[in-house]
Amino acid sequence: MTQPLTRMTREPAIPRLQVITDETVQTVHSHAAVAEMAARGGADAVQFREKRPWTTRERIEVARACLEACRAHGALLLVDDFADVALAVGADAIHLGKNDLDVATARRIVGPGVIIGGTANSYEEATQVWATDIDYIGVGPIYGTRSKANPAPDMGLDTLARICADSPVPVVAIGSITSDRIAEVMATGAYGVAVLSAVVSASDPVEATRHCRAALDAALAARAAEVTRA
Repeated sequence: MTQPLTRMTREPAIPRLQVITDETVQTVHSHAAVAEMAARGGADAVQFREKRPWTTRERIEVARACLEACRAHGALLLVDDFADVALAVGADAIHLGKNDLDVATARRIVGPGVIIGGTANSYEEATQVWATDIDYIGVGPIYGTRSKANPAPDMGLDTLARICADSPVPVVAIGSITSDRIAEVMATGAYGVAVLSAVVSASDPVEATRHCRAALDAALAARAAEVTRA
């Protein structure tokens, strides 16, 4: 059985480019197919996210298929919401929403070697999340979102920049981020981005992921150049 990574071997620990799987925004590709195409296109990690009322057995079966796809291309697998599913398949990480398990309980379930991400929809929420035993914060929705029935208000780049400036843990931005928007998102100081529609709704998800990868790498290179000049 595939074992989760340990904290001592997690470098680079936090994935900068996450692609979130989906079968409702689009109905052409399965979760596992999205995972395979995103990993092949250069995503650091794939986040298996399924909000429908599936059984635990169904979630484990699909998460395991996503993990195999990720492993084949050197990507990590994050499981959204369900610590028991992450533990069952040996996922590398979990991402917790505001109404999910608290971080301390999730940590007891998955152990010290699994990356845990949390969610913040405002600066105030971010301060609460980074005060826990969290490894990174998923912040947004930056430009809004079409993937949730009752989304939080658009955050915008100014609030994102404030969170990035003060957060002691990496900040991963999310919310209608496209390859064309990655440069301005990363200019706020974000550590990375998570994308959904930009990849899963594309006619060629592999190529769409490659565009996001290229945009992210270019933004990181530009940031490094600025630091060198300073």
